[in-house]
Amino acid sequence: MSHSYAQNHIHLVFSTKNRLKLIPKQFQPRLWAYIAGICKNNNMLAFAVGGMPDHIHVLFRLPPTLPLIRAVTLIKSNSSKWLRKRDPRFAWQQGYGAFAVSSSHVSRVIKYIDSQEKHHQKFTYEHEFITMLKRHGIPFDPDHVFD
Repeated sequence: MSHSYAQNHIHLVFSTKNRLKLIPKQFQPRLWAYIAGICKNNNMLAFAVGGMPDHIHVLFRLPPTLPLIRAVTLIKSNSSKWLRKRDPRFAWQQGYGAFAVSSSHVSRVIKYIDSQEKHHQKFTYEHEFITMLKRHGIPFDPDHVFD
């Protein structure tokens, strides 16, 4: 076969270190735009970026030439460096959740990311993250998922 084809949509979720509320609401649009720019500069198409003061969601298309861990590292390290100029205490958690999204569900995930504020009136980040792990069949240790 002479051609390679791939359509890898990833819903990336990670929190601030210790889930501290270090992303004020008024600053979020600038951060979301900055992360979309990181994606664009690294040949990843960002469909949606959003979150809350203690965590973030990014839905992007991962190019076939870029390993997932490299994409996550680019997003987290570049945004962390930028955020530390504003708040020297800022850091992201070490881990992350990365969930494959079929093309037919991209619009649904965009709506989900765009409605984070409403969603978190009912559910905590911890509840949301564990629900996502379960929904995707990812095994985890409940005593250490947020270490």
